[in-house]
Amino acid sequence: MSTTLTARQLAALIHQPSIKGITLAVSQLIRESKLAAGTQLPAVRELAEALGVSPATVSAAWQHLRRQSVLAGKGRSGVWVCANIVSARPVRFEKIGNYGKGIIADLTMASPDPQLLPDLEQALRMAVRVPELNSYRREPITPSLRAAIIPDWPVESEAFLATDGGFDAMYLALRSLISPGERVMIENPTATRLLDMLDYIGAEALPVPCDQEGPLPDAVAALLQQAPRAFIYQPRTHSASGHTVSRERSDSLSKVLADSKVLIIEDDGIGELSAHPVWSLGRYYPRRTVHVRSYSKAYGPDLRLAVVSGPLDLIEQLQSLRNFGASWTSRLLQEAVAWMIQDEGTRQSIQWARRIYAERRRALLSALAQRGLSLPDRDGLSLYVPVRSEQFAMITLAAHGIAAVPGERCSTGGEQFIRISTCRLDPKQVDHVADALMLACDLDTPMNGGDRAPDI
Repeated sequence: MSTTLTARQLAALIHQPSIKGITLAVSQLIRESKLAAGTQLPAVRELAEALGVSPATVSAAWQHLRRQSVLAGKGRSGVWVCANIVSARPVRFEKIGNYGKGIIADLTMASPDPQLLPDLEQALRMAVRVPELNSYRREPITPSLRAAIIPDWPVESEAFLATDGGFDAMYLALRSLISPGERVMIENPTATRLLDMLDYIGAEALPVPCDQEGPLPDAVAALLQQAPRAFIYQPRTHSASGHTVSRERSDSLSKVLADSKVLIIEDDGIGELSAHPVWSLGRYYPRRTVHVRSYSKAYGPDLRLAVVSGPLDLIEQLQSLRNFGASWTSRLLQEAVAWMIQDEGTRQSIQWARRIYAERRRALLSALAQRGLSLPDRDGLSLYVPVRSEQFAMITLAAHGIAAVPGERCSTGGEQFIRISTCRLDPKQVDHVADALMLACDLDTPMNGGDRAPDI
């Protein structure tokens, strides 16, 4: 089939002119390679006229296919086929790490070093003692895990739910509580997969710029004029920039949100590896705050455990969505984490890991400072590095065998930057990485990162 398709040609291939019918017909044509990647589709109004339906019907069908990442474009530029695989997938996330051969330092994933994780053997031995092991009873959270987390939980909550990791919890929250077309305020930058989730749901992301203390209250106040459904942010140790929401900033945000009904979703992805406390907005608004804490980075990714808290009615909505699948998180894993949270040896192991991660991050910061690039020492498992051009930076790093994450993967636009994971950086590679980063930044004069993250 040609790369340009007329409205009459496409209409002849669609036998049920409804949203579902158009979506299924075009999906099948793409799967069967009858619509190849690059094929330009007719204008919405032209196809609607040929099918005898409203333009809104065609637009809705195109929106479904955009979520499956097989159609691209909109407005006057038109719509075209951009892929030949019809399936929902996290496009931004899947592009991370596809750098081919020749990479000697993969600094893309800010994931824990297995050598720094607590030993799971005794925890798993203790876990088999969980009551009702292998029961099919749908239990939101085991009593042991709930008792273990409450002393350190940042907000008094009515209900708790254990999930299969932090992103599973965020996916449940967004799928359950956000509807297609609703606007959502979210930090910029943010976690890559959160943007993928919003795209999949069909929500509109409203980017909130941040500084070293977190989301800017004035920006949130301005965006409230657009009637957003929710506000998503990371309350401590941001995954991209390393900033942490201070108590003062949390107080300021609470005042801005006072007269709204905005749902607040807090994503504490780094958990106990953070060097900072959590100042949850749930202290002010417990009836509309959902707090997520992941235990994967501190205790072990294969434990796949996070806990969500919030008002009972919201947590029940998340549980209802889970009932389409497994319905509950493994009691063995919950019991293992519950034991580890209360184990002194595990606490010391996490504290030691936190120190090692800080040393690795600071080693690269020091090497960059010696070369004339001063960046703020914040927290976390990665560095936020401003650059003149992400494309130039990525090509330059790849030429030196280094893989990083371009800012576009975790941003909705704004300043150019890259994210460098430091959590597994080999000390022998620090100088090589620092030299390559200086070239990647393409700076004419030394750059001072200061105490403020760029507003994006």
